[in-house]
Amino acid sequence: LSGVMPLGDGHDALASRLALIDKASQSIDAQYYIWHDDTSGILLLDALDRAAKRGVRVRLLLDDNGVPGLDDFMAALNTDQNFQIRLFNPSTVRSPKIAGYAFDFMRMNRRMHNKSLIADGAVTIIGGRNIGDEYFAIGDAFYIDMDALAIGAIVPETAAVFDEYWNSASVFAVNEVIDGQGDRAAFDARVAAVKDSAEAKELLGELRDSTTRFATGEVKLEWTRVQLIADDPVKGQGIARDEQLMITRLSAILGEVESRLDLVSAYFVPGKKGTEFFDELAQAGKRVNILTNALNTTDVLMVHAGYTKYRRKLLQSGVALYELRLRGGAAPESANQLNPLGLSGASLHAKTFAVDGERAFVGSFNFDPRSALLNTELGFVIDSPMLAGQIEKAFNTEVPQRSYTLKLSQAGDIEWHTTGTTPPITVGNCTKPS
Repeated sequence: LSGVMPLGDGHDALASRLALIDKASQSIDAQYYIWHDDTSGILLLDALDRAAKRGVRVRLLLDDNGVPGLDDFMAALNTDQNFQIRLFNPSTVRSPKIAGYAFDFMRMNRRMHNKSLIADGAVTIIGGRNIGDEYFAIGDAFYIDMDALAIGAIVPETAAVFDEYWNSASVFAVNEVIDGQGDRAAFDARVAAVKDSAEAKELLGELRDSTTRFATGEVKLEWTRVQLIADDPVKGQGIARDEQLMITRLSAILGEVESRLDLVSAYFVPGKKGTEFFDELAQAGKRVNILTNALNTTDVLMVHAGYTKYRRKLLQSGVALYELRLRGGAAPESANQLNPLGLSGASLHAKTFAVDGERAFVGSFNFDPRSALLNTELGFVIDSPMLAGQIEKAFNTEVPQRSYTLKLSQAGDIEWHTTGTTPPITVGNCTKPS
């Protein structure tokens, strides 16, 4: 069995990562799609740097699309014999990096979307969060997201997947991609400036992490069966067979939906096959609830445009569709939706779903064509009536109050309805203020 704990609160998710890095004595393996040069990103890089200096082997695998402006810092950190950094499908043109797409589009269009941190081969955190302030609820603009901390049988499996990616053909050492040894002085100055900032001091002063709370007996893990699902890294080369794709194994592991499916997907584009799947469930009398971003809370307008093609068919089938709305309660199709995060203060980024109130998924997989066919993904399927029940309860109570409920009028037009007040929305144990 594996012991698991959901990390819904952004500050806890950051603090738990910092605590694991600071407590590590042998190794730290981390892979992320995005790593920002901001307060949380620099605090975590500094923690990894300090770990390497005390003799911990640090391996950091990053998608090259998600590390803008970090070349000098990565090259400098990579000079430490205990700190190795590698990049997934890197651009051969460093500035402007996007020019690399002109020379090698088919390769660079395939990205590593995995998110995991493993300390001493004993504890892991996986989920939907990248590394950046908006993912940890730092500042006014933040994402609603979900991670899971785990120990036990699932950790060696997660570590093995990391090794497969670390040694894959799509991955290159930083020194093979970035010329020179970077700018160590600039990194040290950046760390000092961040730590001296009022934001960082206030943040570090209030952080409480679930890893320490577990170690002191304040909270308990749920011991249960956890299954790891991940794309084979050859997906990054475009040569993965169907059986090597996460989407193929995900449906097999989740099994049949007996009565209910509750799905949260920040970037939801079901496509024709997905729409048919949800249609069949709803037509068979199964309850299907789906929560995604509204136009005014999404941060990827093209994805939202893809999703809108399937809304009417889903509603006609009896699927319950919800779109997370602005905290200010703006009309769903108003013009100011083109600036989502600055207006809403919260955008959905979680990728989780529950089946029959018995098992739940937590990971990086969005229910869209990129996750299915192009980006590599990773997640856990957890046998947990507790976690699945929390997701189910959210759909029964809080989701309708914090979202637009989509309905078809008698004339067949899509209508956005709001109900009640706007209390916090909870996905798993994730609570954010309205």
